[in-house]
Amino acid sequence: MLSVLIETRNDEEALARTLASLIGGAVEGVVREVIVCDTGSTDQTHRVAEHAGCQYVASGGVVAGIRQAKGDWLLLLEPGARLVEGWIDEVVAHTARQTMAARFSRARGSRVPFLARVFSGNRALADGLVIGKQQAAAAAKSAGSAEAIARGRATKRLDAEIWVAPPKQEHRTPK
Repeated sequence: MLSVLIETRNDEEALARTLASLIGGAVEGVVREVIVCDTGSTDQTHRVAEHAGCQYVASGGVVAGIRQAKGDWLLLLEPGARLVEGWIDEVVAHTARQTMAARFSRARGSRVPFLARVFSGNRALADGLVIGKQQAAAAAKSAGSAEAIARGRATKRLDAEIWVAPPKQEHRTPK
């Protein structure tokens, strides 16, 4: 079974979209738990997580979430990412036969042209990450975020698709 970890910060609307795409996995018994790892939200992120039946980790980020996870395999997602129908069978098959981490394939409408990918800050977690709990725990010792765990990791590409979360807009305070 799979533990889903979503690292958030003021992502209440995006979190709700991601959680909706996980319902099928919960119904099928593949998703054991969803852990929302908050990093200082001031919006209603905690209420969205609680109303959806998620475990909410208010401090410690993804490192605390990994320690709390009960599944042998973890699925790390960005808030706003949505898994496309058919992901469940692909993840089950992968976790049954593989030990290496895997990422989803981008849905056609989510694909970015090559040059745009090269010149934009590529987000390592944009395609999600399916990773063994032991691997994630080892990586978390030196990585402080889900993005850092995903960065530079060799992975297999799954046939299942993901709609990538839009880039987060940084809110800057005027000087």
